[in-house]
This record gives sequence, structure tokens and C-alpha cells, in this order.
Amino acid sequence: MTPSIPLLAVSLALFGPSGPAKLPDVIEHTAAVAPVRYWTAERMAAALPIDLLPVLSQVAPAARHQRGGAATSGARWSAGGAVARTTGRVFLTMDGVDFVCSAGSVRGANKDLVVTAGHCVKDGTGSWAANWMFVPGYDAGREPYGSFPARRMFVAGPWSRSADDSYDVGMVAVATRGGKHLADVVGAQEIGFNAPRGRHAYGFGFPADPPYNGESLMYCAGGTKPDPNEQTYDQGLRCDLTAGASGGPWLSGFDQATGKGTVTSVSSFKYSNDRSTMYGPYFGSAIKTLHQTAERA
Repeated sequence: MTPSIPLLAVSLALFGPSGPAKLPDVIEHTAAVAPVRYWTAERMAAALPIDLLPVLSQVAPAARHQRGGAATSGARWSAGGAVARTTGRVFLTMDGVDFVCSAGSVRGANKDLVVTAGHCVKDGTGSWAANWMFVPGYDAGREPYGSFPARRMFVAGPWSRSADDSYDVGMVAVATRGGKHLADVVGAQEIGFNAPRGRHAYGFGFPADPPYNGESLMYCAGGTKPDPNEQTYDQGLRCDLTAGASGGPWLSGFDQATGKGTVTSVSSFKYSNDRSTMYGPYFGSAIKTLHQTAERA
């Protein structure tokens, strides 16, 4: 005789005591592992800053902002420390075109977690990136810690459905290298959520548009401010880094001596009428859910 299960128990299992269980608003994708040989030195050198999207792909109404812009200044990070190991360049292919972004290793249960901009993982409502590879500690073509290809990618629902810049964050679980997890090789920065706004932050990345060339880790630092146009929930940081720095981590509570801090945002976009301010999404509850989902991958 087949044992029966009380209907109430089934209801609670499916819905919980107070109604339907709320599923995380996270969209995920299993990456096709790219052959390591795809990213030759020539392909890496020729990859474009992802912000320089083909004109034909920008068919929507006239853009209210752009993700790159001319730069006038920026400082090279020469103090070493953890940030020089955990921050790196991302090489990816989007709709058949090779691009570069920036990203950082962050703490996660799987020890394989990378945070970057959503548009460095998925083209808003469009395609997922292919051939996605993280190179931590990148320095003038050198890969001191090797490369880590993506195995699973995650973005917040609002980014995937409507390219909402307030949610322009991507999380990627990378494959191990020689049996070692990313965090065991280069370490991982802390990641924080729902932090007070207006905090001092250091933004890191590999800008590739002039006057930069994408070969060195650059940074900017200062206080953060709300989006004056009130079109996003982002915060702005005075920063002249150019395209290619997209996805680079913003660290609060940063210790210059150790190179450690807490990632509370990533570089996302600039308004066309203010190219000296970089904007990054606020890491609130939605991004916390994104992280919790990705770290279990």
C-alpha cells in the first residue's frame, strides 16, 4: 500500500506557511567552455572595449547615456596587494565580436566567484557572452595566475528583461584551474550589501580607450553621490577611466597597505554630458540574492 501524504504537508512544501515561495529573480546560463586556444595573444590584443558596441545594435531610442567616454586622467595602481591579484581583465565574445571588460574575485561559498557588470555577461535583453575568460592579475599581456573560463553565469532579472542599469551586475562561477579554485589561487575580496550610501570608494579596472591601453590596472578614488538625473539608483564616483573598465570592482573600506576592501559596486556607465563621473549599481537586496544564487553554483 502506498503511503499517503497529507494535503496540508504538500501545500506547505510547495508554498510555505504564508503563501507561494518567492523564487529568486535571477537569470542563469550554463556557459559553453571555450577552448583555451581560442584566446590567442593576437585575439586578446584585438579585442574591443565592450562599451564600443556596433552602431546597428543600438537601435533603441537615442541613448540617454553612454558607457565609455573620453578620459583626461587616472592613476596606475602600483602598490600591489590583494587588489592587484583579485582584479583582472575579462575576455569574451558577444554576437561574434571579441570584447574586453574588467572584473574581480569575490568571496563565495564555491570559491569560484567573479563579479563584473551585467553587460559584460549578457547584452541586456539580448545574447549571453561566449568564450568568457577571467585573467586575474593581468599585467601588460602577462597572466601570472593563468586564466579561468566561465562555467555558469548569472544576472538579475531586471537586467535581463529590460537592461535596467540599476541592476547592471553579473556574477560568474568559473572553472577550477589545475584542480584549484580561483579564491585559493588569488584570494577573494569581501562583498557587501545594503551599505550606507555616499561612502568613499576606490574604483579599479583596465580602461582600454585613449589615453589608456588596457594593459595596466588603473584606479580612481573619492566619495560617491546619487545619480543627479534620478534615472537609476546608482551612485556616481568622480573617475576618468574609459571603456574597458566596465565591470571593475568598487571597494569600500579599502586598505591601501593590504589592497583589501569590500566590493560594493562595479563600474557601469557614464552620462554623455558628464564624462568625468562613473556610475555603479547600488548593491542592495536584489544583488545580495544574485550573489547567494551564484555562490551555490
